[in-house]
Amino acid sequence: MTESSGTTALASADIRRIMELLPHRPPFLMIDRVIDIVPSVSATGIKNVTFNEPQFAGHFPGMPVMPGVLLIEAMAQTAGAMVVHSLDITTDGKVVYFMTIDKARFRVPVVPGDTVMLPVKAIRRRGPVWRFQGEARVGDRLCAEAEFSAMIMDANAKSPPVSDE
Repeated sequence: MTESSGTTALASADIRRIMELLPHRPPFLMIDRVIDIVPSVSATGIKNVTFNEPQFAGHFPGMPVMPGVLLIEAMAQTAGAMVVHSLDITTDGKVVYFMTIDKARFRVPVVPGDTVMLPVKAIRRRGPVWRFQGEARVGDRLCAEAEFSAMIMDANAKSPPVSDE
């Protein structure tokens, strides 16, 4: 995939920049930093997993494990930050719809104290629909992986258009 805008590479985005790029807020903001952003191509999110996160009260008491769906959400937020930076847009008046999650595999549990690296790569783009491949890694361990697609729309649109994704 090639860069489609004049946006330049961004070495990293801290939490303040991420909150400019994404509409998510705690406790549903799943990434703490984004590094190695190559516009319209790839980025790597970083999630520092801490014991005091709300999901660990029930998943699972006495044996906290990061839910797999939240790992996929963290991948998607990393991809979203890369896309918004790449397109040089704001999320004001925009909404992102998850469209598909494919080939999801959960291999190793992620637990409090882990630092999760979330490399994502754009596979293709058709209009407002983007498709990605993502991973969740702790050190050299592949913990989860998935392909997913999402669509950026104006918030005032009545419903998302049908896609062939």
